[in-house]
Amino acid sequence: MKEKNLDFDLVINRKNTNSLKYDFALRRGYPEDVLPMWVADMDFKTSSFVQEAIEKANSLGVYGYTETDEEYYETVKTWMHEQYGWELESQRWLIKTPGVVFSLGAAVQACSEPGDGVIILQPVYYPFSEIITDNERSLVISNLLDVRNENGERRYTIDFNDFENKIIRNNVKIFILSNPHNPGGVVWTEEELRRIGDICLKHKVIVISDEIHADFIWKGRHHVFVNLDKRFREITVTCTSPTKTFNIAGLQISNIIIPDNTLRKKFKKKVDAFGYSQANLFGICACVAAYRYGGEWLSEVKKYIRSNVEYTKKYIEEKLPGIEMFVPEGTYLVWLDFKGTGLGDEEINRRLIHESKLWLDAGNIFGDAGKGFQRINVACPRSILAEALERIRAGFEIKSGERK
Repeated sequence: MKEKNLDFDLVINRKNTNSLKYDFALRRGYPEDVLPMWVADMDFKTSSFVQEAIEKANSLGVYGYTETDEEYYETVKTWMHEQYGWELESQRWLIKTPGVVFSLGAAVQACSEPGDGVIILQPVYYPFSEIITDNERSLVISNLLDVRNENGERRYTIDFNDFENKIIRNNVKIFILSNPHNPGGVVWTEEELRRIGDICLKHKVIVISDEIHADFIWKGRHHVFVNLDKRFREITVTCTSPTKTFNIAGLQISNIIIPDNTLRKKFKKKVDAFGYSQANLFGICACVAAYRYGGEWLSEVKKYIRSNVEYTKKYIEEKLPGIEMFVPEGTYLVWLDFKGTGLGDEEINRRLIHESKLWLDAGNIFGDAGKGFQRINVACPRSILAEALERIRAGFEIKSGERK
């Protein structure tokens, strides 16, 4: 069998399909004609093997309760081994859920009590803070350090002293880790992750590691946090999913992996209390097809996205003075610093939305450390990306390297 869906230049009209990305601008307070580049939702057809697996499941016309067997576990186990060198030693480690964000909420409830501190490294994926406050836990923030690497490119690093002091002073029970980091695109090094793990072990802090973007690495390699040290098993909930990797978020399937028996029982009890049991029929068959047969598609889409990242970098350096890009080490989300324009957040947002007609994720929703930034999703056909960048240029009136 041959992969059929490798035309990533193909522009697919997703309007009037109940697409969150394309059909809900007005409801979200944006002009109807904005170009959406915000949510982490690719504009590419998924692997043809995934599409065919769903079509086969659909052909029966019966959509009853669906459970998984040994085949599902072995498929996930093989993927984790081949991609990351991570050995899942028992089927019991694996718990299926409808999504990573759902699982973050379940883990927060399972591993802490109202009022307990939950720490995050900002700027970071904004549902982290929402889950903490919505569950009446105390939000504790340690801001990342904005530094330049050996190539002069900006990168976030962790202020370990601040991180540990915040844990001590705020009765922190949980740390939610974004690995790789969203929105900064950081692929955390083994040294960084081990140091974080040692601090959390020392202070008995549970680590919820969101590793949903792990398959998109441009520099270095992805380290599964829990796999770096057997001691980390007793404190770690690892959240994985094929949904970002294969653009199947609407199928709602995630694989939560918890080696420690006590921690796993707490998490599973909370999921059961929510009333969730069997996973989505199409999510199950899509996950198996993606992990078994989607390798060629993933390899090719990564080449395409990486080329888009390089195109964005070149365009910004040559045509968008005052805007600086964090060159991502991973993910297909690009973090743009607009502070060099001399404009405040309100004016930056106004120009992007009403003059550029562009819908990005404003940096302030990722925390105060994100003020002056915008996040753009570059996992789209090149023609759409080029139009988006041209819209930024037009909206900010940039010509010949000067601002009018």
